[in-house]
Amino acid sequence: MADQVRIWADGVLQPGFVGVTPPEWLRRRLDEGLGGVALFGRNIVDLDQLAALSAAVRAHNPAVVIALDEESGDVTRIEIGSGSTRPGNHALGAADDPELTASVAADIGDQLAAAGITLNYAPTADVNNNPDNPVIGVRSFGADPDLVSRHTAAWVRGLQSSGVAACAKHFPGHGDTDVDSHHGLPIVHADRERLARLELAPFRAAIEAGTQSIMTAHVLLPALDPAVPATLSAPVMDLLRIELGFTGLVVTDGIEMAPIKAQYGLAGAVVRAIAAGVDAVCVGGETADEATAILLRDALVQAVHDGTLSEQRLAEAAGRVAALASWSAAQATARQEAAARWRTGGGQPGLEAARRAVRTWKTATAEPLMKPAHVVEFTTSVNLAVDAATPWGVGGPLAEILPGTTVERLDAAAARNGGLPAALQAASGRPLVLVVRDAHRHDWLSTALRTALAERPDAYVVEMGVPGGEPVGSMHVATFGSAPVCGRAAAEVLTGAR
Repeated sequence: MADQVRIWADGVLQPGFVGVTPPEWLRRRLDEGLGGVALFGRNIVDLDQLAALSAAVRAHNPAVVIALDEESGDVTRIEIGSGSTRPGNHALGAADDPELTASVAADIGDQLAAAGITLNYAPTADVNNNPDNPVIGVRSFGADPDLVSRHTAAWVRGLQSSGVAACAKHFPGHGDTDVDSHHGLPIVHADRERLARLELAPFRAAIEAGTQSIMTAHVLLPALDPAVPATLSAPVMDLLRIELGFTGLVVTDGIEMAPIKAQYGLAGAVVRAIAAGVDAVCVGGETADEATAILLRDALVQAVHDGTLSEQRLAEAAGRVAALASWSAAQATARQEAAARWRTGGGQPGLEAARRAVRTWKTATAEPLMKPAHVVEFTTSVNLAVDAATPWGVGGPLAEILPGTTVERLDAAAARNGGLPAALQAASGRPLVLVVRDAHRHDWLSTALRTALAERPDAYVVEMGVPGGEPVGSMHVATFGSAPVCGRAAAEVLTGAR
């Protein structure tokens, strides 16, 4: 039985690793029954390499769950180098066409199927009802629970039509927070009635749509459990299992994220999560080595031996991982067909979706850009879900339409230390385009925008985050996301190309 407990413990782990081929330790662990792997941007060069990597992983364990976080829009793993060719959730919510959302998600599924991925840690089902949220924002379909619910369901159906499992996140809701859970523990002050009406609505929709998995949130909800974060909370898992009736796989958000690791340690957090009712553990965003994978497996085994974790609960968790693997095996033909679609013409709905999301406000004197502009893109810090290397903005796409367009970026320090006057001088005699993300959340950025517009009221403003406040500038364009495909849609509007 000791060997069986160790196999179950290995079965619930989804560790990450470093490199674009499976390291020796990972191959060995897969041979011994490791149940999953989590892939990150560091593991990906291009689609062909990723497909080869997935095949190499699967050669050591055909039932392994291969997971990736591909939300599209601002959060992409497959297209880190070029930026996503599809808009993210906030843009899809702005367009508000569930069939369009389903087609974009199916396109993502086709690409993931071609890459050999079986589980996508998406969609984000959080209702972004706090405009100051630093970690959800444009990753959400919007602030209205009905809108978020219908698009979450559409996204799940679209993705899973390609044979790739969806994972609605972050249960029971991360939208009403002003703390990034990568760094601190957010508290959601909502009573049971509001949770049922607002935060939980999209998760009900995801379950009704057949989502194969749900990811937990590292948030504290006093109305459900005043002491323990949701990922480690039995009452929160009971809500999901009993009240919402979810029978599929429950997986943690990255278990090494600061508010969990700091209080409980990696090993302690993993044991608590599985004991509470979670089935699989995502780890490896920050600690991606064999020592971590062994530490977590051995902690689970020891917890069974000392009675902290019941053998039955661990077996149940491993069984749900196996059930997802069985579902994936049954979807093999669907993934083959999806992969073939991708290779013969994937990527079609992305630009059209981005175009349909754009909203524009113009003054009476606003004219389309007809000559090269000077573009100032104000850079703000991004949360850890967004790879800092991912391209964003309007300058690149605009320069393709209007050659000779110049682009510069200003962060807070540069804007305060002479960078803004210099940028305005560089735009003298030329059209000026000011590009921001979540301007309402950053005092320095709001100040810089007002200062620039005081001198150049004719400037064009592009908001690529969550819109807030009144439109400003001679033309104000909202894209609801900063991916290059959103930048392309904005550039077309600025130049009158559409």
